Amino acid sequence: MADGSPLDWSGPLSAGAVVLDDRIAPCASWSGIVASGDVLTIVDVGGNQSADCLIFDALDHGRRYSVPDTIAWQGNAYVREGTVLRSGEGEPLMTVTANEIDRQDTIGGACSKESNTLRYGYHTHFQHGCRENFLAEGAKRGLGARDLVSNLNWFMNVPVEQDGTLGIVDGISAPGRRVAVRAERDVLVVISNCPQMNNPCNDFNPTPLRMIVTSGGAAL
Repeated sequence: MADGSPLDWSGPLSAGAVVLDDRIAPCASWSGIVASGDVLTIVDVGGNQSADCLIFDALDHGRRYSVPDTIAWQGNAYVREGTVLRSGEGEPLMTVTANEIDRQDTIGGACSKESNTLRYGYHTHFQHGCRENFLAEGAKRGLGARDLVSNLNWFMNVPVEQDGTLGIVDGISAPGRRVAVRAERDVLVVISNCPQMNNPCNDFNPTPLRMIVTSGGAAL
């Protein structure tokens, strides 16, 4: 993180007692259980920091977040307030209850050492990516490579252009912006605080994230 980076740690977007309050260092990973009815607020502390995210049923990791099912059920490629994040069986895992940016990405995928090398050159091969973060964090929870599926990218701006291509462009978030998601069943959430330094997804400057879980309550 660059010296002097503006940081805004904000607070939860849902009423209720705080049952967990963690900080994810730049480029690091995190995982946690969010109980049914509780709300996870993710704070983009430094602005434009991509929070790559996987979601699993806490009791059955085979039931996990599905990009195509989520998109098909809502008929829209963007994740916004009200979006239900669904499993491959169409079951609700979490629901976006509040969102302080226009849209959230669910089609851009995760970076890796291999994709970094292909896109930016062999000199980036030593840089770990979100795939490596997912593997390291997932191993703590009994997950392996076969459990890695297409992910959400909170706060990342991936527009769908007129010709159908995708762009990774300057972010639309800012320090302190938040998104809140309510668990519809006990879920395991795995986050990679994206270490990408080669494109604008986090303004070339990885910054912290804050993860706050509040007991079931109304949105603020």
